[in-house]
Amino acid sequence: MDKKKSFIFGTAVSDYNFIGREKETQRLMANFTEGINTILISPRRIGKTSLVKHVKRMLDSRQDIIVVYLDMFACKTEYEFYNALSAAVLKQTASHAEKWMEYAKEFLVRLTPKLTFSPEANTDFSLSLGITPKTHTPDEVLNLAEEIARKRGKRIVVCIDEFQQLGELPDTLTVQKRLRSIWQHQQMTSYCLFGSKQHLMSNIFQRRNMPFYQFGDMIFLGLIDTSCWVDYIVEHFADRNRHISRELAQRLCEQVENYSSYVQQLAWLLFSRLNEGETATEPQLQLSVNDLLDANEALFMQQVEPLTAYQMNFLRTVAAGRHSGFGEKEIREDFNLGSPANITRLKKALVSKDLIEIKERGQLYFTDPVFRLWIQRRMM
Repeated sequence: MDKKKSFIFGTAVSDYNFIGREKETQRLMANFTEGINTILISPRRIGKTSLVKHVKRMLDSRQDIIVVYLDMFACKTEYEFYNALSAAVLKQTASHAEKWMEYAKEFLVRLTPKLTFSPEANTDFSLSLGITPKTHTPDEVLNLAEEIARKRGKRIVVCIDEFQQLGELPDTLTVQKRLRSIWQHQQMTSYCLFGSKQHLMSNIFQRRNMPFYQFGDMIFLGLIDTSCWVDYIVEHFADRNRHISRELAQRLCEQVENYSSYVQQLAWLLFSRLNEGETATEPQLQLSVNDLLDANEALFMQQVEPLTAYQMNFLRTVAAGRHSGFGEKEIREDFNLGSPANITRLKKALVSKDLIEIKERGQLYFTDPVFRLWIQRRMM
């Protein structure tokens, strides 16, 4: 029996479930192999992590380059980041745990590293370094990858996911200046920085007065074409003896605006309704959309609970198809948005919460198409 999963969501995809991105893959490959820093910006749920890990796997067999991956999401302080960065670099540049311990002692003195193994066989290990301001300066940590790269004669690419957390650290501007001042002079190490909150990433990399402005090649990751998704969905249904028309597969994509994670999730929900040999129908697709809303309801409720009445009214306005002209009297009265001055505050608050985003000509849209659909069906 084929162990391949038909559709994967909520985690990075690979191989059988990785789709498209040929041009982006080629560009990242070139940047990684040539030592070009990369900033990857896009909306959530369209596959940044999957793309980076896809390129990493393609380079894992190379002898002249090492790609290190780190998720920064849990880092709430500067030194939590330094500990996570050091552990990721040491662990992923060494071939096994013993070598990893040697690296820890060679490149970061004054350490007493502690390894923790899972009780299950053939599982990974974790390391606690205990790096603090008393034991190590930021320079020592931030130059670690470069020192290892020079020692081993290999290029290292450090990929940091959820990099927008840097903007949330205490005294973030000082930390950003420190990172930029050290990383920009490294010759054997380059960086791929990406994250799930587009407006925070844009604040770090696109504002002229910020330290990371023009740090590297900025790639804006777009949506995968519908035709590519349709081929993928039809083929993956057929591989497990289920069937879906190209027209219905296209409708599926339209429901979630081609957002990769949601396409995979909705396709799975529809697929799971079918028995072998059956063909998907429009009513089954709509039931699957309801399942998708139900599956994400707890998350969406968590997002709207802290909102004010005016903020909820503003979301309903955008969900109703209004993308501009919010200050007009008729719109303000119809949706109870308050005074014209209140509109600016509402926009700023909802953009900062990553619920809406500003696109071309200043128009506002939901950052999450399924959240928009949930607002339309549950809150209007």
